[in-house]
Amino acid sequence: MERNMSMTKVAMPEQEPDVRNKNFSEVALGYTKEMAMEEAARCLNCKHKPCMDGCPVNVPIPGFIEKVAEGDFEAAYEIITSENALPAICGRVCPQENQCEGKCVRGIKGEPVAIGRLERFVADYHMANAKPSEVKIEKNGKRVAVVGSGPAGITCAGELIKKGYDVTVFEALHKAGGVLSYGIPEFRLPKDLVAKEIETVEKLGVDIETNVIVGRSVTIDELMEQGYEAVFVGSGAGLPRFLNIPGENLLGVYSANEFLTRVNLMKAYKFPEAPTPVKVGKKVAVVGAGNVAMDAARTAKRLGAEEVYIVYRRSEEELPARAEEVHHAKEEGIIFKLLNNPCEIHGKDGWVTGIEVIKQELGEPDESGRRSPKPVEGSNYVIDVDTVVIAIGQSPNPLIRQTTPGLDTQKWGGIIVEEDTMKTSKDGVYAGGDTVTGAATVILAMGAGKKAAKAIDEYLNK
Repeated sequence: MERNMSMTKVAMPEQEPDVRNKNFSEVALGYTKEMAMEEAARCLNCKHKPCMDGCPVNVPIPGFIEKVAEGDFEAAYEIITSENALPAICGRVCPQENQCEGKCVRGIKGEPVAIGRLERFVADYHMANAKPSEVKIEKNGKRVAVVGSGPAGITCAGELIKKGYDVTVFEALHKAGGVLSYGIPEFRLPKDLVAKEIETVEKLGVDIETNVIVGRSVTIDELMEQGYEAVFVGSGAGLPRFLNIPGENLLGVYSANEFLTRVNLMKAYKFPEAPTPVKVGKKVAVVGAGNVAMDAARTAKRLGAEEVYIVYRRSEEELPARAEEVHHAKEEGIIFKLLNNPCEIHGKDGWVTGIEVIKQELGEPDESGRRSPKPVEGSNYVIDVDTVVIAIGQSPNPLIRQTTPGLDTQKWGGIIVEEDTMKTSKDGVYAGGDTVTGAATVILAMGAGKKAAKAIDEYLNK
């Protein structure tokens, strides 16, 4: 096979910015077979495989890419799914630039191999063309409960079912998928695709029970009493943080969590064909600059807002969102108000009329290495808006820690685990994903789910 020594990735076709910012269809359109094979030929198939060091679930990356280059897409899919149960999702939402692609040798002098785009292509090709195959699993008679059907829970469940366990997943909402279903917009991650990936795990025999709030409907101790020999907690971080400034209780103020959940699970993305369960005015301010803030801002634009602002207290260099998300937001007309910190939300007759901000300047780096913002005295001004979305982070819901005696947690609510096994302070209980780390990435949650499944298997077979 002839190597493609181009310094740049094969470009991914996308909807035009002025078209896509008015619809909820996927922004990136995916590679064709020819594009995928051309990009795969850029891989040098390095002996030491540095890309794999950057993958939290250890996908054999050079192996699957070589199969893509040969045109054997089904073999590539088998290689990916030997380690990753959700390849169509990971290909779309993983921060590859900080993980596998960040370690790629081709990235030293040019652009790295487009590993994420190739993973997405392989998964999509398989979904479109493969015939269903039956997997025979020998049962071992042991039962495990999984709390939460997000990436950590689904991965843990998939790994355990393959090892012969009977696995029941308990999901608080009416739809499985966790943050994949309620938190990531349709234009970045289509919901029918999430449903198909979860269906793949269900076909292995995983039982998913929705509308069950562990800590309210049933406790972890009660699950153990019902015969579950181990429990994995992957309940995510669904408790929004707020600014604690005047005016946050006005109508027209949302947490990003509520805003995106209404759009995703209550199908506001079908607007204008269906009435929207989200009131979005003509001018919207989104406070924060992570991936969730970008998602909220780009969603507001699609719901008809004429002006959407990202309000962030630091500068462009400190933006925590993925570069691709920032780039897409700017292309779609999102206005960035950087070095501005909100201090009050103004209102009239109970509704938002504006957000008062104070300009900032950057001082010395804080503990995280980012330069700390300091207010510029007398620089306050008001941005006229009628909707405000707060996107400054989330914490784990306190229900599980409040109803599980013997479960040690951090002050901020995260469950404390042993790093190598994801074991908690409570015997037989394991945890992983955002409920341990706070809001992080899909792939890190999946890595935790895999690690926990291995540890649970060892615990139940010692």
